[in-house]
Amino acid sequence: MDSNVKKKVLRQISYGMYVMTAKSGSEIGAGTVNWLSQASFNPPLIMAAVKADSSVNAVLQKSGTFAINVISASQKQLAEDFFRPTKVEGNKLSGHAFTAGGATGSPVLEEAYCHFECKVTDKIARGDHTVYVAEVTEVGQSRDEKPLEMWDTGWFYGG
Repeated sequence: MDSNVKKKVLRQISYGMYVMTAKSGSEIGAGTVNWLSQASFNPPLIMAAVKADSSVNAVLQKSGTFAINVISASQKQLAEDFFRPTKVEGNKLSGHAFTAGGATGSPVLEEAYCHFECKVTDKIARGDHTVYVAEVTEVGQSRDEKPLEMWDTGWFYGG
């Protein structure tokens, strides 16, 4: 397989940009993710691939729950702020205010225009990511926005 063509072809898959958060006890992990999709209507399931060596994955392994914070097309910087290790200072994650999600306690970013909380039902650890299947247990929306998509950023994560 030609590695340059493989990279180009796999980068044609469209992705949104999200901030995943998880909490276990006093430990909080957060990170930008984009390999995420709905997987079932009933029950409502999503699937997400999370980098195996990330802080959010370490906390998620303990908690079995997480929140997905959907960010808008105008919030590229917010996505970028969660590329680095999470800094927790009071009620802020990497400088962004959050509240505890009602179903899981996972942080919900106040700037996110909508979010959903999930409980992991299955996971597959392969390669450099772990794929989680999770049931959506709670949702919230503060306003209507257009979501940030990978194409809008000029970034590439795939291939």
